[in-house]
Amino acid sequence: MATSTKPYLVRALYQWMLDNELIPFIALDTTVPGVKVPVQYIQDGKIVLNISPVATQDLEISNTMLSFSASFSGLGYRIQAPMHAITMIYAKETGQGMAFPESEDDTGGDDGSSSSQKEAEKPKAKKPTLKVVK
Repeated sequence: MATSTKPYLVRALYQWMLDNELIPFIALDTTVPGVKVPVQYIQDGKIVLNISPVATQDLEISNTMLSFSASFSGLGYRIQAPMHAITMIYAKETGQGMAFPESEDDTGGDDGSSSSQKEAEKPKAKKPTLKVVK
């Protein structure tokens, strides 16, 4: 099975934002198992985090996990989230970035179910379309 493109896109957009002196933000679905964030900042099962170098320490964006240390109201926290918990990465100043489907499991791993079983469980999706935004 091929690996997910999501971690590569997240890393590329993160680097592009830094290169253009933009502040990268990510949105996480905190209902995904394995997400570790300060619970007092969760709103409706979501949290938005600044992942710029000045806001984080030891940022790592691997193929399976996002992790870093950050300070919230003067208290240090270790943030961890599986890659499939990331629903969006965008630049604070412009809103440019990318959103990812929340229901998508990007682990790329084998959960023991057959691919035909997985296909039968998936709802039929509409064909993707492109829209010009001005």
